[in-house]
Amino acid sequence: MADEPIVVIGAGQAGLQIADSLRRGGYAGPLTLIGDESSLPYQRPPLSKQYIGDDMAPERLLFRPPDYYTKQSIEVMTGVAVEAIDSGQKSLSFGGEMRRYAKLALATGASVRKLPVPGADLPGVRYLRSLDDAAGIRHQLRAAPCRVVAIGGGFIGLEIAASARQLGHDVTVVEALDRLMARAVSPFVSAYYADLHRRHGVDVLLETAVTAIEAGTDASLGVILGDGRTLAADMVVVGIGSVPNTELAEAAGLQCANGIVVDEFARTSAPDIVAAGDCTFHRNVRYAASHRLESVQNAVDQAKIAAATLLGEAKAYDQVPWFWSDQYDAKLQMVGTSVAHERYVLRGDPADGSFSAFYFHGNELVGVDSVNRPADHLVSRKLLALGTAVPEEMIADTEQNLKTLL
Repeated sequence: MADEPIVVIGAGQAGLQIADSLRRGGYAGPLTLIGDESSLPYQRPPLSKQYIGDDMAPERLLFRPPDYYTKQSIEVMTGVAVEAIDSGQKSLSFGGEMRRYAKLALATGASVRKLPVPGADLPGVRYLRSLDDAAGIRHQLRAAPCRVVAIGGGFIGLEIAASARQLGHDVTVVEALDRLMARAVSPFVSAYYADLHRRHGVDVLLETAVTAIEAGTDASLGVILGDGRTLAADMVVVGIGSVPNTELAEAAGLQCANGIVVDEFARTSAPDIVAAGDCTFHRNVRYAASHRLESVQNAVDQAKIAAATLLGEAKAYDQVPWFWSDQYDAKLQMVGTSVAHERYVLRGDPADGSFSAFYFHGNELVGVDSVNRPADHLVSRKLLALGTAVPEEMIADTEQNLKTLL
């Protein structure tokens, strides 16, 4: 296998992890990492937080220093968009060049979901996915006082809202649903964060639709709401979700459905092609259904599974999902899921800004959301992975050490 070339398309978290895991796993053959951005692989989570809100230098975002790729004999091609994959001939094409592979990994990620209203493409309407996007937002926020309207009350919208507010700007969050982060957290945590943002001076509008965006007579914008009101803005940031980048895979005949369909070993429907990260609709043997996740945890863990499959050491993906979000001084850490919970038990006091909500379905612990309680989060990841029974009275008593359950 040492002389068989492996190509990884996508130079984000999952793509880099696949390449790194291949080298760590003993693969010494030709290895190419192809990315369509001009930068070396970098972290995306800080873009909406430390990079925008602080004076974080772009080089601090890099996963690895430039010499890492030389030392590991990884050919990195930046600014290259792969145009087609021929799975029968085991080749791919870009810029008039054709390259063959023995095995291929797809880590093409996801793209922002565009706001489907008139005026959504006006100058001043911004989306955040790439370093270039973040640089543009940061420049505008630091150039002059701004009226910021964040459309979407998910992680991206709220993190940018918090960063902008901490820089002293007027901020409004517009969310179409009846609560914030509705797809990720429980109503209780949603309410806590709505109150948190309002206490910091953000105007949070729930159950509010956006019907259009209009250009003002100057460089300003008007966000037209469903009830007829207009919000004046200097910057509009849209964060309403993402769509998986499946175009290459679909054109190559791979099975796709809300992502590139892969099994628990990260194998696609085509021989010798694996996929990992935000672009996949994957099977996790821990749960009954397949799903698509956008998280660092999933990108890293699934990439390791994909690399193991390429190395001929197939391992089933069975990780408990976990996520995090930094907003103001509140670090939210989530593990498992609260979607199907029947009740929750609190540990700590929300009034103190430090608490965890433990979610149960029947007698089974299914998820935990922690705010400024990192120890709870870490032990909860282990409890959920082991399927440990957790007495509710022990959760509520903060004097009890949950680690003893392990």
